[in-house]
Amino acid sequence: MTDLTTHGAHGSEPTRPGHLPVADVPHVLRVADTDPKAAKRVERQVSSMFLLSILLVVAFVVAYIGIDKSTVVYIPVFGEVGASTIALGLTFGASVLLIGAGAIQWAKKLMPDVEVVQMRHELVSPADETAEAAANYERGKEESGFARYKMIRRTMIGAMALFPIPLVIMLRDLWSSPVSGTLSPAEILSTTIWKKGERIVTDATYLPVRPEDLPVGGLVSAVPASLQEVQHLEGNLNARGKAAIILVRMDPDEIVSQQGDGWDYQGILAYSKICTHVGCPIALYEQRTHHLLCPCHQSTFDLANSGNVVFGPAARNMPQLPIGVDSEGYLIAMDDFSEPIGPSFWERSK
Repeated sequence: MTDLTTHGAHGSEPTRPGHLPVADVPHVLRVADTDPKAAKRVERQVSSMFLLSILLVVAFVVAYIGIDKSTVVYIPVFGEVGASTIALGLTFGASVLLIGAGAIQWAKKLMPDVEVVQMRHELVSPADETAEAAANYERGKEESGFARYKMIRRTMIGAMALFPIPLVIMLRDLWSSPVSGTLSPAEILSTTIWKKGERIVTDATYLPVRPEDLPVGGLVSAVPASLQEVQHLEGNLNARGKAAIILVRMDPDEIVSQQGDGWDYQGILAYSKICTHVGCPIALYEQRTHHLLCPCHQSTFDLANSGNVVFGPAARNMPQLPIGVDSEGYLIAMDDFSEPIGPSFWERSK
């Protein structure tokens, strides 16, 4: 096999047959470098991108205020999607994209593209090199055209100034009360659709669970039987997020304590599936230690001891759901959770 790699005249520059060494490739000027009209055209293109980014941020704010959150649109493949979600995603995403595209077009077409070689030197630069760096900075500022292209400068500053607005507006969605702002997060998360007599069914299949279906050491992800109706009415899976539980079974003699007297049924315990740190769903159960591990930040809960935290950043135990059986022998809830479920991001008075 013939080696196609050769060397330049000095044996230091690799090349291929018929090609010049990299260092000897001539620099080709761009059209915008030689034609003032082309440069002006590029300037208008970049400015238009930044201006359109500004308009999209304004459209984002209008959509956020004007589109009702319950309004849905049908999209093939995806099905029904919130109109507000689509509008906010498209306007803000396109706004960010246009800022990036405008910056790239500016750099490729208007800023100098010559190769610069800098020799290696010690980490501590001499005073003359520091002064040279400052001079290079001033030259770079001049070559970028930031001062010369006023239209680009003004539209870019406008686009960057408006860019944080959607981020600030979206902070409002970190918390909003469905009842005229009168309920606190603790009050909202203190109530789920679990109630006395609510039948426990397996998640996804919605099949009722009998005690004999769960062997010692087993784990089942479960939800309330009424979830099918409620989650459709809410339309955003809030009910599922609040009511999701796990069922685990252990030897009754291994249960050290519970959050209420007799809240298990023959060693079967029900706990919220939502980590009390930042709300990650949990289903990693270690039968030998009865520990439940959160995959996000490794918070660990002892399900044999009231769901207490034994490791990690979680600040409170995993809420327990009291359970029993109905007249047909299926597992049911005996009440709702006794404390708020989910992440502890609020200040609680109790």
